[in-house]
Order: sequence, then C-alpha cells, then structure tokens
Amino acid sequence: MHIFEKVLSVSIEELELELRGLKEISWSDFWLNPRRLRGSDFLMRWSQGGWSEKRIVEAINSTGEFIAVPYGPSGTAPTDDVRAFELYFERLEKAGLGKIKRPDILIFEKASEKFVSDFLNTVGGDSELPFIPEKDLTHFIQMAKIAVECENSLWVAKKMPDYNSKLTPQKRLAGKFGLKKSAVLPTVIIKEEDRTPLKKWQEDNRKPIHIWHVFYDRAYGLSFDKAEKLISDGLILPTVQTFQAPGGATTKKAIYKFYYQYAYPLGISQDQPKLMPDCIEDKNGHILPYVKFEGGSLEITNETLELLRRL
Repeated sequence: MHIFEKVLSVSIEELELELRGLKEISWSDFWLNPRRLRGSDFLMRWSQGGWSEKRIVEAINSTGEFIAVPYGPSGTAPTDDVRAFELYFERLEKAGLGKIKRPDILIFEKASEKFVSDFLNTVGGDSELPFIPEKDLTHFIQMAKIAVECENSLWVAKKMPDYNSKLTPQKRLAGKFGLKKSAVLPTVIIKEEDRTPLKKWQEDNRKPIHIWHVFYDRAYGLSFDKAEKLISDGLILPTVQTFQAPGGATTKKAIYKFYYQYAYPLGISQDQPKLMPDCIEDKNGHILPYVKFEGGSLEITNETLELLRRL
C-alpha cells in the first residue's frame, strides 16, 4: 500500500458517512487525487489529523518552557491542501523514504529555540526533515527531550459510555484487571505494525517516545516503554480491525488500545474547535463535501509539564 493511502486508512468501524442519491462518479477523471480520495471519511481523517497535531504543537509552544517541532512525514506534511498533501508523499516515495517510520513531533526545551530555528533554516524548514537521512540529524535529535507519536479520535472522551469505569478482573485476561472487550472509552492506540520501527528508533536515538492521543475535548499520553510492558504483562491484548484506504483497498491490522486509566492526562480543551463545512470539486464539477476542524485550544496539564521537566 502506498504511504499516502496508509496514512489516511480508516478503520471500517469508523466509516459511518454516506453520500446518498448520487450515481457512480467517474473517479478516473478526478484530477485532485489519482488515488481516488473518494469519501468524506477520508477527508475528515486528513483534516482531523492535521488539526490534532497542530493543536499539540500550539499547546506545547504556549507553555513558555518547551517547543514542539513537527518531525515525521505525517507531522510535516501540508495540512491545508489535500492535493499538496498527496504530492508531498509522492515526493517522499520517489526519494525512497516512503517506508521510514519516525515519530511525528520532537519536544525541545525553550532554551534550545535558537538552535532549533537556526537548524531548520539551514535545511529549508521542518517539511524537509523527512528527506534528510537520520545520520545527519543526530545532533538535532539529541537536543530533544522526547519524541511524540500522535493519534486522534473523533470522540468526546468524557461522554463515551464506559468513561469512569473501574477495572475489574477479566477472564480473557486470566484474571488480571481490565474491562470487557466491548467497552467504549478513551484509549491510547498503538498499531502493531508501528511497534518494531518505533522501538528501533527509540533504541537507535536513545530518546524516549510517548504516544499522545487527542480527543475532541481532551488528550492523553502514554510512554512507549509503559505500553510495551502492559502488553508483555498480558494486561492489554491486540484487537484486529479492518482498515480501508482511500482507493478502496482493505487490510486487517492488529492494534493495541490502552485504557486511559493507564495513561496520564496530557491536556484539556479550553476552547472547543468548530466543525466547518468544506468540499473539494473535480474538473467535471462533482462536489465531495466533508467537515473540517478549525480552532480550539488545548492546555497542557501540570502532570505532563512535570514529566517533561524530569526527563
């Protein structure tokens, strides 16, 4: 699967939007996207992903103590133009770097701001980082406090049915504490396919990776090391889901859903984002509507600030 489609893959369980009353569209004539970005779900996925990472960067930068820099391919890709987004991954693929897995964001101390700014000016901005071999980024990486892998979900966390549920002994976990398999609550997600490359990056660069998962109203964080221990201890089992790519291809992937009770509160929404209508149009005048996220702000918790200070 091409990296563009991989990034925008959506779990079948989340494909809830339909366009009714439309006859078949000739997607071969759809000039915005030769990979047939053909559903509102995928456009919303693209919009939400860019919005959530931008929200984290703004929240960290507003602390006055730390700065966040987009680092991985998805973190540095354009977020305001779906065609530019695709062309960015086309370029990455042509450079032979499409399979590289890097964390989405690097967090630095505020005192390193001049170093970071000077370095980015030298290489042509953060959008060029994925095209630079890791061996040439060693000093830049070593100046960072932690690396962050970003995830997001279209849920109001505190309104999820099993929010505030207590962990109880579970038969499927051999008596270990957990929740029923069908529980619906905030979780921090890691894909099985990302575990090995993230572990290798962390070991090679000797920098801790944390997973930061953003919901509509709040966000949670979990260290990669703690996630691995929860898996090895049998407290979190894999869930197999079917994912669909924009071009229609489906694939089964194992993911791990870590209850928010195992995570630390990363941030709380101060200003709610607005859901704004938008659309893209092909050369024949076909309209594909979707909802995009605008605005909103996240305040980093004291617990997270203390964690960053300790590292």
